[in-house]
Amino acid sequence: MDKSEKIKLGISIGDFNGIGIEIILKTFLDKRMLDFCTPIIFGSTKLITSYKKNTNINVLFNGIKQVDKAIQGKINIVNLWKEDIDVELGKPTKQSGKYAFLSLKAATEALNNGSIDVLVTAPINKDNIQSENFKFPGHTEYLESKIEGDSLMILMTNKIRIGLITGHIPVSKISENITPDLIKQKVAILYTALKQDFAIQKPKIAILGLNPHCGDHGVIGLEDDEIIKPTILEIQEEGKLVYGPYAADSFFGSENYKNFDAILAMYHDQGLAPFKTLSFGEGVNYTAGLAKIRTSPDHGTAYELAGKGQASINSFKEAVFSAIQIFRTREEYKSLTENTLKITHQK
Repeated sequence: MDKSEKIKLGISIGDFNGIGIEIILKTFLDKRMLDFCTPIIFGSTKLITSYKKNTNINVLFNGIKQVDKAIQGKINIVNLWKEDIDVELGKPTKQSGKYAFLSLKAATEALNNGSIDVLVTAPINKDNIQSENFKFPGHTEYLESKIEGDSLMILMTNKIRIGLITGHIPVSKISENITPDLIKQKVAILYTALKQDFAIQKPKIAILGLNPHCGDHGVIGLEDDEIIKPTILEIQEEGKLVYGPYAADSFFGSENYKNFDAILAMYHDQGLAPFKTLSFGEGVNYTAGLAKIRTSPDHGTAYELAGKGQASINSFKEAVFSAIQIFRTREEYKSLTENTLKITHQK
């Protein structure tokens, strides 16, 4: 893609009774955003018009039937359905879950077939979206099932990146899921992402321990000594700059995280609790490891803010910019690695 060509940025609306549509529209109220991308929202003009009336967000848009009809310089809305929908701001409903899935499904299909270049997903409710067609704990797992590659959830700002060894699983299942193969797989995904998506030539990665104080030499658990440490040593033998395990309770407070390009946490809250403490409302959720690029804001549906005009666009806006930047960086990486000069030695 030529650098002057605008990236086709697909957007799924999430749960329309939350703040998703509000932050989407408020983001593109700033017409300068259209200098960076062509936004394509997967929903319906009827729904967006109804939302505009309820929230007094005066933004113009272009309704289209097909993605390839999107016009640069405009906010495009793909009409996926024609029926009227009852909007109940602040209240999760079966209907809002149903249409959140329809939006996500269509956007994912467009991403897969190349009709859009990147996808930014507005927040869903992981409960009311469940159905015969969606039996996943979240966006990440659904996208992994539809897009080539193995996923790694990364929460990031321009100062910190935290990936997760295990994702949306119960705490009671964490220990049994921590295996050498899984650790190696997630390190490999993160290492590749740092190189191809963030242009870091020699990534430096920290791995957190599983147990308090990394097990205190077996006093508080054996996993750190018997699984994590030997696996890190094996990875180091491959020439990767991977270090740890580090005790999670002091790693962030001591600002040790600033010494690394990325951190791998063993489980969801071990990584997300410090991340959101350090940067809530400014961060981006990036699904690394897939053949296509997807980002999202670092927050949920925020029903308590829906319709009040108080929702911040910062995280969603950062998700848009991150998707664009990662796409450009990955394209450049592909160009450089696919056209490597072959050096011949003359006798």
